[in-house]
Amino acid sequence: MDTALFKKSPSGKLSRATGDYWAFIPDPLPPRLEWDDALVSVMSKADIALGTLSGLGETLPNPHLLIYPFIRREAVLSSRIEGTQSSLSDLLLFEATQVEKWGDVREVQNYVRAMEYGLKRLNELPLSLRFIRELHGVLMEGVRGQHATPGEFRQSQNWIGNPGATLNEATFVPPPVPEMQECLSQLEKFLHAETRLPPLVEAALVHYQFEVIHPFLDGNGRIGRLLVTLLLCQRNVLSNPLLYLSAFFEQHREEYYDLLLKVSSTGAWREWIEFFLRAVTEQSGDAVSRSRRLQELLRSYSQLAREKHLPPTAVQLVELILMKPVLSAKTAQEYLKITSPGARKAIKSLLEAGILTEITGRKRDKAYAANEVLKALDGEITPE
Repeated sequence: MDTALFKKSPSGKLSRATGDYWAFIPDPLPPRLEWDDALVSVMSKADIALGTLSGLGETLPNPHLLIYPFIRREAVLSSRIEGTQSSLSDLLLFEATQVEKWGDVREVQNYVRAMEYGLKRLNELPLSLRFIRELHGVLMEGVRGQHATPGEFRQSQNWIGNPGATLNEATFVPPPVPEMQECLSQLEKFLHAETRLPPLVEAALVHYQFEVIHPFLDGNGRIGRLLVTLLLCQRNVLSNPLLYLSAFFEQHREEYYDLLLKVSSTGAWREWIEFFLRAVTEQSGDAVSRSRRLQELLRSYSQLAREKHLPPTAVQLVELILMKPVLSAKTAQEYLKITSPGARKAIKSLLEAGILTEITGRKRDKAYAANEVLKALDGEITPE
């Protein structure tokens, strides 16, 4: 690690660790922040955009129509930042058929499981070190990196750098274990403290602090991004978990990592918070646009089903494909609570109406995709 970058850091200090290497120890949160009109303006835009998204979530008759696919899109994008190759279609196909196109699709599915677990767990336990360990246990269960003590904070030193870099060649070395434990304790105190900071700023600070502590041997980035949505839900800023920032972070990956490093090296809190708030603004607008497009598709498909006099089961299936735009006959059967022939008949009606397309080419264990829904979820879309 280039210690010259961190010697005069206002965000923390260098520490000489046992083993003769240098590590960075972040100061406890919160840092001193300078507020001016420009930063207040960025904050206001993010608040308005997030309020629009949260308000939309409250008006939906069935928020799970959006929550279910949005969580899966976030899982794909957050995992992609860490190098996985699976697409949203791959994940949905795997969930429908349990057939893997890419070996890392299970890692993406574990992200979904961790998010769903965390959202449910918030009803019983506040964000805390115990909560974070539980999330990690779900995220790492049975996948690459499962050797890295799932659900347990590290007991050895880790580091961040180019593939194959040694500890002394690392770009960044997080706190050694004893200091890490103290940093985590301070982070937990901040999570439980009453502050006057806006929740979005709290989320930006927590995300940075977690990443710089790097308390796990693997999965830190994904857990850190999970915490953003979970924190905003706990603070009641989000009525439903519809905001996810990984699309923005993935699109601006180099800037994302550079700014996290600059906070540690030069105290660039202002730049990091502005970047984070810009992510909130853009992704809130993106989520609103995708939500409205999905609702348009639901109305359009429902009208088409009525005009073509499709069977009632096909009309019911229209709502399911917004949540699960890749499905199997078994999925349809379970959702509709009908016989297998009845489910196949409903699917055939939607195939003939052009709403679904068979995507496997197999004679058995087929899967069907609603391509317009997939495009609304994962394609280019113009925020309103």
